Amino acid sequence: QVQLKESGGGLVQTGESLRLSCAASGLTFGSYAMGWFRQGPGKEREFLASISTGSAYTKFAESVKGRFTISRDNAKNMVYLEMNSLKPEDTAVYYCAAASRILLTSIPGRYEYWGQGTQVTVSS
Repeated sequence: QVQLKESGGGLVQTGESLRLSCAASGLTFGSYAMGWFRQGPGKEREFLASISTGSAYTKFAESVKGRFTISRDNAKNMVYLEMNSLKPEDTAVYYCAAASRILLTSIPGRYEYWGQGTQVTVSS
């Protein structure tokens, strides 16, 4: 059974940083591209970042480029999202996802497995 479990969310103030973690189990982690998405209140799910299987390639949404960093540790079956200079508009539930047979993708439908999400709230 594949499981993706996010952690590290919480309440922070504008300008602060958070590091989200996603622990994967039940799949050959190193064979999957990984991605981070978020969904704010009343909004559609939004792509944030993707990383290839061996970490050679990354892709970011324009809205977070330069502020967010994605990384992975295949030995630990973990993927991370480092978020800096957080803004109130970054408030959302953050999800990690896994996609096979693809280098990178921002398309939610290409991801086969999803975590349950972790809440990030940024106060002004």
